[in-house]
Amino acid sequence: MRQILVTNDDGIEADGLRALAETLRTLGDVTVVAPAEENSAVSHALTVRRALQLRKVSEAWYSVDGTPTDCVNVAVSEVMGRVPDLVVSGINNGLNVGDDVTYSGTVAGALEGVLLGAPALAVSLQRSSGSMDYTAAAQVARQLAESVLDQGLPHRTLLNVNVPSDAHHGIRVTVQARRTQAVGLYRTSDAEQQSSVWIRSAELDWEPDARSDYDTILAGWVSVTPLQTDWTNHAALGVVEALTVTTPAEVK
Repeated sequence: MRQILVTNDDGIEADGLRALAETLRTLGDVTVVAPAEENSAVSHALTVRRALQLRKVSEAWYSVDGTPTDCVNVAVSEVMGRVPDLVVSGINNGLNVGDDVTYSGTVAGALEGVLLGAPALAVSLQRSSGSMDYTAAAQVARQLAESVLDQGLPHRTLLNVNVPSDAHHGIRVTVQARRTQAVGLYRTSDAEQQSSVWIRSAELDWEPDARSDYDTILAGWVSVTPLQTDWTNHAALGVVEALTVTTPAEVK
């Protein structure tokens, strides 16, 4: 029986996690190892300065008081005792598109799976004004998971899957969108001149690109972007090699 690991960054109690795990059970044995509390926007953080607490919630369901990256490592080493056949992270409450993948704990959970040798999916659902219905996103995840289990993925590759709240088309393979980076800040001060600064969402200017995950979601399509662990900008190697730099051995 295929072994599937499910994690997330919204926490062990998240509705999206439960919808994902229940849907994937048709494909194999599902083990859930997720953060005890919400860990959104922690990126690929790894806890190394304290011990992690692993708790069994129910059969094949475990919580870890750490990050999604922690959860995947604990799952492989302590819970499952092996690298699973597939890691699926999600379903996130909100999109993870464009530059946001660098912040995403959802994507990081899938990334850690890839680094450990498993194919992986990160699945996110666009927020809606009403209650979140994860049914369609879970079905998309199951179909892609089945295909990946049967056909595999290129080495060290994960699929970043984003589902619009009103998905009225099919699936498109996309690239990461680009935007003008901005951070919204809210600041309060007290009588002692101490300040509290909150980082919040800001209005972002996205570069138009019909192939991007962002534009694809706006058009009502499910976006599937293949991501890789190699961050090297291979096109820039020649430029960097041409830079005039004095090496330490040449310094007199």
